[in-house]
Amino acid sequence: MSDTATAGLMPAPPGRGTARQGPKLDHGIHPSGLIAFLLVLVAGLGYALFSLIHDMNAVGESPLAIGAFALLALALLIALAFEFVNGFHDTANAVATVIYTHSMPPLVAVIWSGTFNFLGVMLSSGAVAYAIVTLLPVELILQVGSSAGYAMIFALLIAAILWNLGTWALGLPNSSSHALIGSVIGVGLANQLMASGAEGTSGVEWAQAFKVLQGLLLSPVLGFVLAAILLLAMKAVVKRKDLYEAPVGEAPPPLWIRGLLILTCTLVSFFHGGNDGQKGMGLIMLILIGAAPTAYALNRTMSDETTPAFVQQSQAASGVFAAHAAGAPLPAPAEARGTVAAALRTKDLDRPPVFAALASLSNDIAASVQKHGAIRQVPAAATPNLRNDMYLASDAVRLLPGAGATLSPDEAKTLKAYSGLLNDGTRYIPTWVKVAVALALGLGTMVGWKRIVVTVGEKIGKTHLTYAQGASAEMVAAGTIGLAELYGLPVSTTHILSSGVAGTMAANGSGLQAATVRNMALAWVLTLPAAITLAAGLFFVLRHVF
Repeated sequence: MSDTATAGLMPAPPGRGTARQGPKLDHGIHPSGLIAFLLVLVAGLGYALFSLIHDMNAVGESPLAIGAFALLALALLIALAFEFVNGFHDTANAVATVIYTHSMPPLVAVIWSGTFNFLGVMLSSGAVAYAIVTLLPVELILQVGSSAGYAMIFALLIAAILWNLGTWALGLPNSSSHALIGSVIGVGLANQLMASGAEGTSGVEWAQAFKVLQGLLLSPVLGFVLAAILLLAMKAVVKRKDLYEAPVGEAPPPLWIRGLLILTCTLVSFFHGGNDGQKGMGLIMLILIGAAPTAYALNRTMSDETTPAFVQQSQAASGVFAAHAAGAPLPAPAEARGTVAAALRTKDLDRPPVFAALASLSNDIAASVQKHGAIRQVPAAATPNLRNDMYLASDAVRLLPGAGATLSPDEAKTLKAYSGLLNDGTRYIPTWVKVAVALALGLGTMVGWKRIVVTVGEKIGKTHLTYAQGASAEMVAAGTIGLAELYGLPVSTTHILSSGVAGTMAANGSGLQAATVRNMALAWVLTLPAAITLAAGLFFVLRHVF
């Protein structure tokens, strides 16, 4: 599919004899724009490198060997490359409607969208980032700095990038979220199969995977249905003929319509940044934890004033665990760590020895933090063990109800509060990571957007996109993505918005182009198995390379 495919005429809408003029997308880039792009790129990478070195020096992290530093830099570049590809692959959906309704010139639209992608990333919570991380095998998370950990990171990111680039080359609106989650599943399955003889080796966290996949499955259906309903509701309530017409020539729409479409484009871009930007953040944090644990394994930005509450909550949680241990003796911390890790791999948590081990871990976590005065003051030697203990305890609390544990309301409340404090101590994202991801996503928006814009704007429906159709699809997309981020669920901007456009075409009686819909459905169906296969194969190869 050519990037300049839209230079011709659009089909005429029913009842009209004049063809609609599609937007011109083949404007060249001014040299000053290219220079500005490169300057921002270099400045962003320089800021990330400076911040990384500063963070390591601030906590006395030993300087990395040249080979280890090169491996870390390569892993970070690949993670940022994923977000860059995500930007020009997924964000094109946000600008398609304003471009095809002539509400904004193409270049202005992509810069505008890139800016709000940046802001969305910067203001995101981080909940989606760790929803992706919890899909990974327990032992790979705990040993992310090992050769297996690097093989995991490289395999899943490269697989997702390859699939994204392949579908982009064909102009198919495919989901980066879908591809990344498929890659995570592929790594988990490969990890389990490669160690099939090893006792307790874990694969995919299927309960969490099904929760995430449900969101990916339902969101495009919701996009189709809700956009269609919203368009019909607008027709019943807003009696403005010009809202339901397609653009004529290259004239922009009336000011109020133009404002509405720019607003919906802004919201989709902002919420896309907030949701999709987090996926790269979680993986970057895993890379940093593995390579520089002293600086990044614990949240050293936590205030010292939180220490008494943290210690008290840890002791309260230990009491809850001990009450379910049925008198089993509390093991030493090292033994407890192994018991809980093994139980998490097999999901067999509802046993007295496991509760006794969790009580021991909670006591040891409280003692470590109390001994050093605050999480940020924990020395380098104690950091990896403390972080792993906190991760194990938090993950166990999350999985206990599903494992059959019966907790009273007060006990459940105590453990929920404890899990929240543990997550605060281990799940955080430094500002420079957000800036780096935001720049990668925003700059990516400005590069390869044309192919997907052509598909969304021209090839889903048989007629030109009307103002109301564009607004309906984007309002539904923005609302769905925003709610998903609130609940920490990764969803696909691509699937929701392209399905929304299809829904408005169906509701308007415009008709759908069967070939495009078939190809989009095929890409949706094939993404999981393709990403799983790619990631599993790469993980197998890289495990032997490393």
